[in-house]
Amino acid sequence: MRAVISALRSGHWPSLAGAWLHFEVSFMAWLLIGALSLSIMTEFGLTATQKGLLVAVPLLGGALLRVLVGASSDRFGPRAIGLALLGCEGLALLWGWLDASSYLQVLGVGLLLGAAGASFAVALPLASRAYPPAHQGLAMGIAASGNSGSVLAMFFAPRLEQLVGWHAVFGLMILPVALTTLLFTLLVRDDMDLSRHERSSAWWAMTAEALRQPSMYWLCFVYAVTFGGFVGLSSFLPIFFHDQYGVGIVAAGSLTAACGLAGSLIRPFGGYVADHLGGLRVLRAVFLGMAVVTMVIGQLPVLPWAATLMILAMAVMGFGNGVVFQVVSDRFPKQIGMASGLIGAAGGFGGFLLPSWLGLLKDVTGTYQSGFLLFAMLALGAWLSVVLTIRRSRWVDKRHIGTGGFPH
Repeated sequence: MRAVISALRSGHWPSLAGAWLHFEVSFMAWLLIGALSLSIMTEFGLTATQKGLLVAVPLLGGALLRVLVGASSDRFGPRAIGLALLGCEGLALLWGWLDASSYLQVLGVGLLLGAAGASFAVALPLASRAYPPAHQGLAMGIAASGNSGSVLAMFFAPRLEQLVGWHAVFGLMILPVALTTLLFTLLVRDDMDLSRHERSSAWWAMTAEALRQPSMYWLCFVYAVTFGGFVGLSSFLPIFFHDQYGVGIVAAGSLTAACGLAGSLIRPFGGYVADHLGGLRVLRAVFLGMAVVTMVIGQLPVLPWAATLMILAMAVMGFGNGVVFQVVSDRFPKQIGMASGLIGAAGGFGGFLLPSWLGLLKDVTGTYQSGFLLFAMLALGAWLSVVLTIRRSRWVDKRHIGTGGFPH
């Protein structure tokens, strides 16, 4: 614990706190439709495919915006971009509160709430730039543990909905977004590495250099599996627990919150372990564990076992998220905003695909089993890619060409 405290004191902790708060509250807004999905789907009478799309669209919106936001963070500074995102979140919540009277309008609200998902491409660059390289895994893990906003959304939104209705929950969410805007403004310093002129002149060169690295696209793939699994399941689990096991609205939200809590709390530990043991070695174990656990979940065991295994699966995914971004900060220290945006976009797109295919395959096959087995196969593919990357890095090291552990 003393070592962790010392590491936190090595950088600008108010900026880290601001980054965490931005991501925490934004994550609540991003998954708000998922938290309210059972009430919304009941009102509009949705099919399984429509249910999957309902909770997947905010994830798609976040994926689409993360690339732009990440690159803009590098060029204009994450503080200004972070404030702009909070303004967009407020507009989306206002629309959900005052209108959103049809399924198509709710999809529109969800797409605009993608701005909340793009918070990732602001929070992680802030954390990275606030700390020296030796402690960036821990700092970025702490900032990214703001995905525990899913816990708050899943636990409180269904309970509030029972009291005031789902439209009003969108209105209530405007309050923490407004408070976060104020605190973010006070806590966060502007870019800590480069002046505005330096950011502008170096932006194109740094972006082009990063995009030439094959490791960038490999990291997109592995993060689409770890974070895509985490956020996709966080959004879809209320529907899964309700449809598969007949769990009520509040209980389904509570089970989902427990799963999200496991994945969120462990994320900083993933970054910390990767700092000390090496990200690639840890990822190899992470993906094998993900494949085994989700394969067992795909057998659709009784509810107590399903809930326990789902908590374990989400914990492994959350741990893996922290590991992946320790690798990102090590590989792309100068382009962390753009890298966070592009890799984060891949994670958001993975999150969009997971609930989409769970709903679609449920309509096609009559069971959720096929959807979980497909995800287990993707996790196995990610494990194989890590094994090959480790072998490649050893081959490169022997020839003294110094690729930093990655094939180029």
